Amino acid sequence: MVMLSTTHAMRQDAPGDGLCYTCSHSSHPIYQRAVDLNQINATPSPHRFCVAPMLDWTDRHERYFLRLLSRHARLYTEMVTTGALLHGDVKRHLQFDQAEHPLALQLGGSEPAALAQCAALAEQWGYDEVNLNIGCPSDRVQSGKFGACLMAEPQLVADCVRAMQAATSLPVTVKSRIGIDDLDSDAFLQTFVDTVANAGCRTFIIHARIAVLQGLSPKQNRDIPPLNYPRVQGIKQQHPELDIIINGGITTVPQACALLDGSDSADGTALDGVMMGREAYHNPYVLAGIDQQLFGDHRPVPTRAAIMAAYLPYVEAQLAQGTPLQHMTRHILGLFKGQNGGRLFRRHLSENAFRKNAGITVLEDALALAEGGTGMSVDSHQTDNEKETV
Repeated sequence: MVMLSTTHAMRQDAPGDGLCYTCSHSSHPIYQRAVDLNQINATPSPHRFCVAPMLDWTDRHERYFLRLLSRHARLYTEMVTTGALLHGDVKRHLQFDQAEHPLALQLGGSEPAALAQCAALAEQWGYDEVNLNIGCPSDRVQSGKFGACLMAEPQLVADCVRAMQAATSLPVTVKSRIGIDDLDSDAFLQTFVDTVANAGCRTFIIHARIAVLQGLSPKQNRDIPPLNYPRVQGIKQQHPELDIIINGGITTVPQACALLDGSDSADGTALDGVMMGREAYHNPYVLAGIDQQLFGDHRPVPTRAAIMAAYLPYVEAQLAQGTPLQHMTRHILGLFKGQNGGRLFRRHLSENAFRKNAGITVLEDALALAEGGTGMSVDSHQTDNEKETV
């Protein structure tokens, strides 16, 4: 068993979370190894690099973990519906740790008055942004008349944005697709953005695929519709005054850099930000260098072991509050992806964290296996599917 320091960080009171574990990142032991990485922009947009809102994945435990990899990445909650907030357990949906900042709350809904109430709640609970989901293609979301189907009603989306802005001083942003079903053209997206921008929205996060609402599942909608980056870049050309953030198919930092500096575009159009989704969840260490490469932060890149050492106090505190271990460990299975011992790390957590009374030693033992490097490493003899499980 590897014994790691679990000295608790300072606790602070905050709305929705009686125990908020914040740390001074400048002195935290997580940052140990200096690297020399290129900077793209010394004064980046606050949306320069974002982690996408992902249902069942970007909960508060995942966001705390991701914050240990990057100080500057903008994080998003899972989508929360207006009904869940106005008629459900507000604390359960909105509580978060102060270390998660900068943090945006993503809302799902289509009634301006209800969205306005929820936007006000976002400000009361200390969020940095409120985002309206106009991109989710699921049947359940469509039946509630929100998500991607709202792209067909740009004036309603504009009314929602206007009402939300009247209720909060927070930035109100919109996340959409480039189109839906037969509404698949540069002109359609331009009209949508024009209409919503006229209501006051200044930041658009655009998933560079259409949503096929009839015939494709949500999972298929993440992969089957082809990516169309030029359409998103065209919106930036037409609206240089807006912040245009691109989402979809972004898996590496060099790829993000190319979208940000314009080298990915035939005419050199540089986008204001990128949003990474599933790759950040399955291979979280991809975030470890973005502060240096995208935000001009000269502080050292954290090692995997240091990230784990910093996560342990949070896990201990949550265990003391009755949070099951697996609620936290399920988010870190990919931390050692591709490393010697990575498969054993993942297997040990998968086989033991769900057990009754599983405690911090399960996590410490998993780290010992990863650091021992005795597990199967990713090599040229493995298939692509096998590599995904490491």
